[in-house]
Amino acid sequence: MFCAQCEQSNKGGCAVKIGSCGKSADVADMQDVLLRVMLGVSVYASRAAAQGACDAQVDAFTPYAWFTTLTNVNFDADRFTQLIAQALEIRAQAKALAEAAGADLSDLPEPATWNPGMTPSELAAAAPMAAIQRFMDRDGPSIVGLRNLVLYGLKGTAAYSEHARVLGTEEAAVNAEFHRIAAFLATDPTALDALLAESLAVGALNLKVMELLDAANTGRFGHPEPTQVRMSPKAGKCILVSGHDMGDLETILRQTEGKGVNVYTHGELLPANAYPGLKKYPHLAGNYGGAWQDQQKEFDAFPGAIVMTSNCLINPEIKGYANRLFTAGPVGWNGIPHIADHDFTPMIECALAQPGFAADAPDEFVMAGFARNTVMGVAETLLAPGGQLLCRRTHQFPWQPLVRDALHNGLLR
Repeated sequence: MFCAQCEQSNKGGCAVKIGSCGKSADVADMQDVLLRVMLGVSVYASRAAAQGACDAQVDAFTPYAWFTTLTNVNFDADRFTQLIAQALEIRAQAKALAEAAGADLSDLPEPATWNPGMTPSELAAAAPMAAIQRFMDRDGPSIVGLRNLVLYGLKGTAAYSEHARVLGTEEAAVNAEFHRIAAFLATDPTALDALLAESLAVGALNLKVMELLDAANTGRFGHPEPTQVRMSPKAGKCILVSGHDMGDLETILRQTEGKGVNVYTHGELLPANAYPGLKKYPHLAGNYGGAWQDQQKEFDAFPGAIVMTSNCLINPEIKGYANRLFTAGPVGWNGIPHIADHDFTPMIECALAQPGFAADAPDEFVMAGFARNTVMGVAETLLAPGGQLLCRRTHQFPWQPLVRDALHNGLLR
């Protein structure tokens, strides 16, 4: 396998049987095949969009499929076999959409018609056709590198787009632009200026998608507020929610109401504790542990059930918590139960069967929730005519004591 999409890749890329993240060569190959088929999906979807046509199922599957190929998301070969089969069906659906819209379907690039097969041997044989280094000898590292810059940029954009989409926020124009750029990539372009222009286009698209994600989060859960987040566990049964999916966190909080189970966030989900729509649940007990890369040690010590909701998964087989781990959304690991229908009952039952924390740990808190509304509520920034930057305090802001404490403790600068 060869993979170079994360900062942990060794010596310019994981050219090994197992990547630094634990991804196998078989899974890496199937991720490449899936993306090659998805480029073909976007060829048809983009040409349909040019005629004013779109398909909700095509637009929903696209960011989800791309998201599964990101680092530390999905390591399950069986799931990728299913995703490739589904991608081929979605591509046929996108083709029918384009045909019905009267789009020009001449001069199709290879990914629009490529058939990788579906058996393990066929997929293994097809993988070199989708490899990111396929045209290295023909096009050179600069061109291949720029194509991969666009490819990986689209992966990141897809992740943010999927997070917004599952919360009910998306825009047809954003979907169309994603398809347009992916369709450009499907031609295996070699023009330097065009590749640079599309790299910038991916950046602009990502900013728009981040705007949608912010609207999705604040529209659903309210604007974050300065909040003291408990970092020490409380006595009782417990569930640990990691990843980024606040929609899944909300669902878990609803499904555990009245069941005597404390719910903790982990890693990059810590800021969820500052959203009014989530912190209203009294059994959202705070955050447990630190950064995602410490999860093997922290998950092993956590005496309850654990769910990875969107990404950041590390090999769970090294430690002894695999029997308490669940996956949701795009996340997958072979042999780990996957919750695909938002019914977290198996995970809740697992949590109730675990010992939980025997006693409250000493109190420990951090401050979170300093988003733009909070900051602008504390200090209105003005540019004076002479060019001097001035700040005016808003004394009516109710969280001033918390902000003052945060400044004193070095948490806000």
